[in-house]
Amino acid sequence: MNKAVFLDRDGVINYEDGDYTYDKEFFRINDDVFEALKIFIDRGYLLIVITNQSGIAKSVYHHENVEELHEYMSATFAEHGIEFTEIYYCPHHPDFTECLCRKPQNIMVEKALARFNIDPKASFVIGDRERDIIAGGTAGLTGILIESNSSLVEVVPMIP
Repeated sequence: MNKAVFLDRDGVINYEDGDYTYDKEFFRINDDVFEALKIFIDRGYLLIVITNQSGIAKSVYHHENVEELHEYMSATFAEHGIEFTEIYYCPHHPDFTECLCRKPQNIMVEKALARFNIDPKASFVIGDRERDIIAGGTAGLTGILIESNSSLVEVVPMIP
């Protein structure tokens, strides 16, 4: 079985400024992210992004905006030798529609576990909100809660 590090996007990978991040012009990668992710890859982990994108449900932006940003993000990380195994996002918000994918639900995590034959007991989720940790924890992953926009290098020692 594979092992993986699941990452929330806003506040973990990129700078969370309290507003919606859907345009590459405003997408800023947090300090030390490249360094930390390279270490995880070197340790044999798959990298999977799981992110709530409720701005779609609220009509602030569209699926196309998120997909373009994720293509840009993937290309930027690829330039540094980092490949995401998959990026999952939930476009829903409970004020507009019910769903099973919005964190703290764990459907995005469960999909990845099944699709990529991932051992949850050997895997981790890193998030800056309790909902990220709950989504991973209910699927059997070890959760690591960080402050928004903090250095991911600080969590490297927690992931063998």
